[in-house]
Amino acid sequence: MKVTRAVTLKAPPQRVWDVLLDPAEFSQCIPGVEAFEALGGDKYTVTMKIGIGAVKGAFSGAVAVRDVDLGKSYSMDVHGRGSAGFVQGSGKISLAATPEGATEVTVDGDANIGGTIAMVGQRMLSSAANLMVDRFFGCIGERL
Repeated sequence: MKVTRAVTLKAPPQRVWDVLLDPAEFSQCIPGVEAFEALGGDKYTVTMKIGIGAVKGAFSGAVAVRDVDLGKSYSMDVHGRGSAGFVQGSGKISLAATPEGATEVTVDGDANIGGTIAMVGQRMLSSAANLMVDRFFGCIGERL
């Protein structure tokens, strides 16, 4: 499943960068998150509850940030498993200044989803993923 989104946040790129890479800030914006803990370096464990259609479940997994280009972009790997199945994905987050002094954030990722949760259908999964991204960045925008 492909996840591609672009959002404009009303803050300069450095401020957006600082919030996106501060676990205390961004972890509060992940939809469904119940626990988010640093393992050291740029690796974290996460526990979350997600519901898509009639399928709901708790997931535990890991997040790793890599390929950091300070102030411009980074990549992220996500692996999770739970009662409703599994998710494995990676994506790149890129920041660019706008002429108005805001920041355009682009997300480009791929995810593989399996188990019971995958039975809800590709269209519903894609809509749910995009909704989660929109909620995440809406929350980030409120924190800026």
